[in-house]
Amino acid sequence: MVTLSGRVLGEAGILPGATVAVPVLSAGVTADEQGNYSLSLPAGRYQVVVSFIGYQTVKRDLNLRNSQQLDFRLAPAGNELGEVVVEASGTLEQKQQSTQMSVERLTATEAKLLPALFGEVDILKTLQLKPGVQNGGEGTSGLFVRGGSADQNLVLVDDAVVYNPNHLFGLFSVFNSDAVQSVDLYKGGFPAQFGGRLSSVVDVKLREGNNQKLGVTGGLGLISSRLTVEGPLKKNKGAFLVSGRRTYFDIFTRRINQLNEGDPDFNPIPDYYFYDFNAKANYTLGEKDRVYLSGYYGQDKFGFNSTGGFNFNFNWGNAVASARWNHVFSPRLYANTSASFTHYKYEIANKLDQFSFNLSSTIRDYTLKTDFEYTPNERHTVRFGAMGTQHRFGVGRLKAGSTDGRLSFGDDVGYDGQEGALYATDNFRASDRWQLEGGLRLTGFRSGTDAYAGLEPRAAARYTLSPKLTLKANYALMYQYLHLVTNSGASLPTDIWYPSRLSVKPQRSQQVSAGASFLFAGGQWLLTNEVYYKWAKNQVDFRDGAQLFVNPDLDAEFLFGKGFAYGNEIYLEKKTGRTTGWVGYTLSWTKRRFPAQRGTSGINNGELFYPTYDRRHNLTVVGLHQLSKRVNLTGSFTLSSGNPTTLPLARFIFQDIYGDDASAVPVYPNRNGYRLAAYHRMDLGVVWKMKPTRWFTESDLTFSIYNAYNRRNPYFVFFDQVKNEDESQVIGYRARQVSLFPVIPSVTYNFKF
Repeated sequence: MVTLSGRVLGEAGILPGATVAVPVLSAGVTADEQGNYSLSLPAGRYQVVVSFIGYQTVKRDLNLRNSQQLDFRLAPAGNELGEVVVEASGTLEQKQQSTQMSVERLTATEAKLLPALFGEVDILKTLQLKPGVQNGGEGTSGLFVRGGSADQNLVLVDDAVVYNPNHLFGLFSVFNSDAVQSVDLYKGGFPAQFGGRLSSVVDVKLREGNNQKLGVTGGLGLISSRLTVEGPLKKNKGAFLVSGRRTYFDIFTRRINQLNEGDPDFNPIPDYYFYDFNAKANYTLGEKDRVYLSGYYGQDKFGFNSTGGFNFNFNWGNAVASARWNHVFSPRLYANTSASFTHYKYEIANKLDQFSFNLSSTIRDYTLKTDFEYTPNERHTVRFGAMGTQHRFGVGRLKAGSTDGRLSFGDDVGYDGQEGALYATDNFRASDRWQLEGGLRLTGFRSGTDAYAGLEPRAAARYTLSPKLTLKANYALMYQYLHLVTNSGASLPTDIWYPSRLSVKPQRSQQVSAGASFLFAGGQWLLTNEVYYKWAKNQVDFRDGAQLFVNPDLDAEFLFGKGFAYGNEIYLEKKTGRTTGWVGYTLSWTKRRFPAQRGTSGINNGELFYPTYDRRHNLTVVGLHQLSKRVNLTGSFTLSSGNPTTLPLARFIFQDIYGDDASAVPVYPNRNGYRLAAYHRMDLGVVWKMKPTRWFTESDLTFSIYNAYNRRNPYFVFFDQVKNEDESQVIGYRARQVSLFPVIPSVTYNFKF
């Protein structure tokens, strides 16, 4: 046997997930997340076929007498929109044949074709269109995966953790589509190299930059503009990419405030904007060594300055950096070693006349990890590695005082934590029909004198009934040592990350899933059906009236309970031809139980209840049609059950015995005992690719309509008083619905030169 190994590259770097196949032997592999592949073959002459969606397929005849290292470089399809028609049926075949299940891969090119809110392409919102993934509310980019809460998603950017992946209070994610290469979403059957969260892994890989020529891309949108510059550090040896994006709400609000300055009846409009910056560089040191540097910095700034002397400023943001060294020991052994830094901070600053008030919170991580991939023969692929993280949690910092210094006080609450893990996994092709994967992850966490450890077994199996039909199953046990301190159903910038301590045990979940994949119509369509069951303990919530900020005894505010989630996901996908897209349907249940504890009756008197992100039915339909070489039509439709919510059942009226005033106190039934109206929405879009000019090699206009038929979906419900004719007496109450977004058209101009 000989080994053919190397990397699969595109115009802007690696192509994770690309297919390297030898059709005559019915053998093939998928490039890993670093673009590496390794294929063991008998010595001889073969045609090797390399393909990836959006790129031209490469076919090369090779005479393999000895093991050989060979990189394949794929050229983009001649028409970028032609991504939907390039010949790449192997993509669905590899997805079907992979042991891994419950995984969705999305490229930025695919996401850019879909209609978007305000024309701002959002990778996380596109993931919400996949089965098993729910949003946190109208227009938000939060993810709730298979019954898990927002803090149970591990979000990685080039191996570095991002704690708050949202801009604009959750309406947009921090991922600039121009800088993103691909996104992998793991909903279950987690590979052993991932850990620290219970529900999902969102693994984002940034583009590496073009090592052949200098290029500039950008876009002008309704609410933001973006610009990306990339090019070679040294041709064929290294490349760089820098990308920036900024919104311009504040330009208009400041001008409006200036025009109305001095008007006593005018209420100033708050200033708001966000910006982010991505950078990446890579360089080939030699035949076996390559280094990478990645960075992200983003900030949201919200401010309000009144003429009465009251100033309010709310800022939050992420800073992320990573350095990675890729070393090839041999055609069968690779290593990736990385060091990363993560910093998330929010700060609220108020000032009224001579008095100021500041509140802030932070989390800072330093992480070192190393991963090895070893292919001893054609039947085994072994991965193993280790990681360690030093955490610093700033749970709350309070400062207040007067400008003259006569009054000053403050408090600062923080903790340190250390987290580590060792893992190993083996993907074993037992026969032509059976493929097995087993892994074990040993994790540990320490904060102060309190320490925890846990073993996390992972197992997966695939059985091939026929070349077109496979059965899969997997199991995973996960520990989570960090907890998100929040008093709302949606993730907010003011949420606080808190470590496991003596009285705050780590969360734990187990998930089993099974499914079938059927490839039909000549490999153009893939139909999958998966069922899953997840059960978890040490789920976290808070007692009523909990003090969450700058509290040195925050442990006492926690309540702990159990969670259950189960469901069925059906997914139909087509990636080739003039018309592509997918249909997904999920039938699911998510439940929580918090019994009586710590002097309380628990939550919902210890009875089962549905959290706000429980959805019984969820249907998504996504379609892309290439009308011509220059015009693509796109559309998406979403239909889901309404959110569970808590509404008053009645009101208790009691009279003031010393006067005529009466008060109405709402009487609430069980938590989340009602559901809002069903949610449904259709988005439409047109991408018109313009002809190349002297200045622009590529450009297009993207038109989109969000909420095309103006459905007023419920955001929340409140109650208005109903009075008699002369408005002297309250005779009842009426439920009123608040909707967030009506129909919103937008246009974006994208260019490249």
